[in-house]
Amino acid sequence: MDAITRPAPDRINRARIENPKMRERDLAAQLGISEAELVAARCGEGVVRLEMHMDVLLNGLNAVGEVMALTRNESAVHEKIGVYANINVGKQHAIVLNRDIDLRIFPTLWKHGFAVEKGEGEDLRRSLQFFDAAGEAVHKIHLRPASDLDAYRKLVENLRSEDQSRTVEPGEVEPEQHDDAVPVDLDEFRRRWQAMKDVHQFFGMLRKFKLGRRRALELIGEDFAWPLDREAVAALINHAANDGLPIMAFVGNRGCVQIHTGPVNNIKPMGPWLNVMDETFHLHLRVDHIAEAWVVRKPTSDGHVTSVEAFDADRNLIIQFFGERKEGEEERRDWRFLAENLPRIARPTAA
Repeated sequence: MDAITRPAPDRINRARIENPKMRERDLAAQLGISEAELVAARCGEGVVRLEMHMDVLLNGLNAVGEVMALTRNESAVHEKIGVYANINVGKQHAIVLNRDIDLRIFPTLWKHGFAVEKGEGEDLRRSLQFFDAAGEAVHKIHLRPASDLDAYRKLVENLRSEDQSRTVEPGEVEPEQHDDAVPVDLDEFRRRWQAMKDVHQFFGMLRKFKLGRRRALELIGEDFAWPLDREAVAALINHAANDGLPIMAFVGNRGCVQIHTGPVNNIKPMGPWLNVMDETFHLHLRVDHIAEAWVVRKPTSDGHVTSVEAFDADRNLIIQFFGERKEGEEERRDWRFLAENLPRIARPTAA
């Protein structure tokens, strides 16, 4: 839908009234617009447009206290209740690092921000919502009954933009720089993989070889990565819950990665969704979107680290799992045993 035919803010708001129970993400898709456009249409009516100052935002959130942090992609929604603390903000990366709310943030991709109020009286809900250049949600923060409202209002005022217009011009998101058709020196690639001392070196290696994550797994060889039955991800979650095995679950998009560390307990399938419904952690995973799952081994100075990674049909990463682990410690043997004994399938032929 081009700029001429995009619905005006009043039309967007009428559609919201006509579809009161529809989720905003779904309503935006039905209207052919981005979610940021849907939210912006209410500016001045319970919505305040915000400037994107990551240091002001994250440090101000610390004073707000307990909130719910939400990060999602097309196939997984990750929700954690806790406090924004232990914050470090740089130009390219920002980190919130504590057990409850654990985030890796890429500030340059956060382009639009809003403070949003919905409902009335006791049903009034407050949130901060952030979107990339294309208007896709990168992160949301929902207030809780224990949140400090005065600190929240001060934060909104500190971030309030002079621009309170009701429209958003969705822009282009720069594609990731990799091409699956580019030839790769497999010997050098394997040498680099084997030489890793830290899992974070993996991303630099992918950039060097201009490789997408999924193709890298296909190329590296079965001693470092092998494919699983697509049902293995649900099996992993259920085994972890049954065994009380603490895990790490990573869900992200281009602008933010959110991490849960600890056990999972209350597993509730519902249609295509597999849900974790614990006290401070909710995960909603579309298992029908999982086209492939892989076990991946990455060398570190503490021995190799094992992950289970799920991809959609377009080779986008949906979710990653690791065993709970601290830097400087060896990987848990019970986690490694679980990951290595999930049902395998025949390895695909590298393109």
